[in-house]
Amino acid sequence: MVKPVRVRTVWFKKDGERSPEEIATAVASTVWRVADKAVDNLGRENYDIITPARGFKLIAEFVAFLVHYCDRMAYASLTPERRMAVLQAIANRLGEVMEENILSVIGKGDGSRNYKAEFIEFLNRRFADYAEFEFPDDEKASFPALRFLGLQIRDEMEDSDKTWVMDQIMDIEMPEMMGTVRKSFKGLMSDAPVKRGFGSPDMLPPE
Repeated sequence: MVKPVRVRTVWFKKDGERSPEEIATAVASTVWRVADKAVDNLGRENYDIITPARGFKLIAEFVAFLVHYCDRMAYASLTPERRMAVLQAIANRLGEVMEENILSVIGKGDGSRNYKAEFIEFLNRRFADYAEFEFPDDEKASFPALRFLGLQIRDEMEDSDKTWVMDQIMDIEMPEMMGTVRKSFKGLMSDAPVKRGFGSPDMLPPE
């Protein structure tokens, strides 16, 4: 049985508002681990991941969805300046984690690619995509948003896996992943003043 992902949801000391970088380190760790676990779950369910490149593409899709989900929660409670600082810090940290993991698998290569920059660009494209969908409240995403994610995952899979993988993503993986990320993100943001109701955010601006 796969163990659940343990997440950080509270600070050991409450001594004022945490920096975006502090929040980003904790949230990015949770997002990456649940995305990595979801890909591992697909493998355990006999879906063919086959190559590290495909695995990283799947992780990127899960991460993009979850970062956008964090932005929806941030939009509901933070000032625009605080929200943007936190989300940019999370995206920046996840870009570093993505690059670190890719390089740990392929080595340094020829040094011609900037994997972090490519990932941030990918996040911005997905922010534009998910901005078109409703997230009814901070506990769930709309069916069209989840379906869009499922389609991106399906497109990366072998033909033999395309029929069932969307059900696995939408009905099994994402409810657990969103619940874990929500618990972590809202707990870590609990020192921030409540701002406004749930709504639709903008894209992350380039660094």
